[in-house]
Amino acid sequence: MATAEGRATNEIMHRPGLSKSAVWRCQECTRKMAPSDESGNVMTAEKTTQGFGWRVYGLGVMALGVVCLAWGDFDPGQPVPKAFPDRTALAYAAAAFMLVAGAAVVWRRTAAWGAAALTAYYALIVVILMNGRGVLAHYAEFGTYSGICEQHAITAGGLIVYAASARMDAALAARLTRLGQLAFGVCALLFGGAHFVYMNLTAPLVPKWLPPTQEFWAYATGVGHIAAGVAILAGVQARLAAILLTAMFASFTPLVHVPMLLADPSSHWIWSENALNLALIGAAWVVGDSLARPRR
Repeated sequence: MATAEGRATNEIMHRPGLSKSAVWRCQECTRKMAPSDESGNVMTAEKTTQGFGWRVYGLGVMALGVVCLAWGDFDPGQPVPKAFPDRTALAYAAAAFMLVAGAAVVWRRTAAWGAAALTAYYALIVVILMNGRGVLAHYAEFGTYSGICEQHAITAGGLIVYAASARMDAALAARLTRLGQLAFGVCALLFGGAHFVYMNLTAPLVPKWLPPTQEFWAYATGVGHIAAGVAILAGVQARLAAILLTAMFASFTPLVHVPMLLADPSSHWIWSENALNLALIGAAWVVGDSLARPRR
């Protein structure tokens, strides 16, 4: 496919009466006006900007892998039956995969490969195979869906990073990006709903010293999740909603997850929750970056 620079140069070259110096000046002007990537290559497609969120996302997945390696077990959000053959070996393999794939996302040159691998792993293995059985067994419980959405949100983040970093047609990249945004928006709705359905579990997580009450902040954060999900799905103030959601997730680390870790530093689940929250911060940040205006 011809580049934007190539098409412009071809048009210039066929204009009658232009000297070689004039053609050269027009070529230089075209290069300066056309959008280009970090390698100086002129971009032929409008792709969403890729800010810092993809690095946080990769670090979050790496943290999940490190925690799993430390405990020699699967992440709690990746349920595998205890009697599954070679379960420990598979747990180490999954942990190593998350560590390597997360590191690949952090390094820009391999971001597309790492994001593609994580998207496939979380969508097919984690969401469908690992959590699908639980959904069928507990389809009437709201927590089943909000729990699986934690893993699905990581899938959505990986899909958006892949669309932003891989070489592909602009229309396909836009469709994949929007699919990831919609998937994340649905996850945000279910996260918010869980705050209301399980208020008895959510409110105690809020620090008691935070005014006015624990229940107030449990309800407020639930509303915040739902409002962000609606905004992302509807495309109304979607980027602002994603930014605020990222900030809210980030606040959970010092207010909720770190105090839990200090109270019980030997808990695999709590360590995993801290790593998962970092991955969700990155995923929400990636969504916000994807909603920024394309560079021109």
